[in-house]
Amino acid sequence: MAQAFPAHALPAHVLVRRLTAPRPAALLLLVGAAATVGGALIFQHGLGYVPCKLCLTERQPYYLALPLLAAALLLPRRLSGALLGLVAIVFLVGAGLGAYHAGAEWGFWPGPSDCGGGAGPAPAGVNDFLKSLEATRPVDCTAAAWRFLGISLAGYNALISLALAALAATASLRALRGR
Repeated sequence: MAQAFPAHALPAHVLVRRLTAPRPAALLLLVGAAATVGGALIFQHGLGYVPCKLCLTERQPYYLALPLLAAALLLPRRLSGALLGLVAIVFLVGAGLGAYHAGAEWGFWPGPSDCGGGAGPAPAGVNDFLKSLEATRPVDCTAAAWRFLGISLAGYNALISLALAALAATASLRALRGR
């Protein structure tokens, strides 16, 4: 009888089952969250995109999730499952922030009225400060600085956060049910 798949490949359901076990899922989530924040930092510091207030707020769920995921790698299965459940909620909040920001960029609803961006280097003196005020333009939360395939960074953040939340929730349920 011939095999339905090559000997070196795993069937999809086996691969999904292995990747949604608590430790592999925590590792995948940790790498995914670190890569997402790393990408944002590359856009900011490497490519010169100044983040707005909402952009900076959208990073906070990742900063909270990273140590929780590191702990989930080290804890016993049930505690790891509980932490993964908490991480799922954190990423759902992140997805909501990203969706709110993307919606404001598309004009579906107003963005925050006090939106301004992160600051550059601190001025050396009062004259430098006054000159920087003339050249500084606050970053608008309702204007996407970059889009790919029609989706802004905030939109991608919403999608990534939602995917990470789904993986965390699946792994949490598996761990807490003992599967």
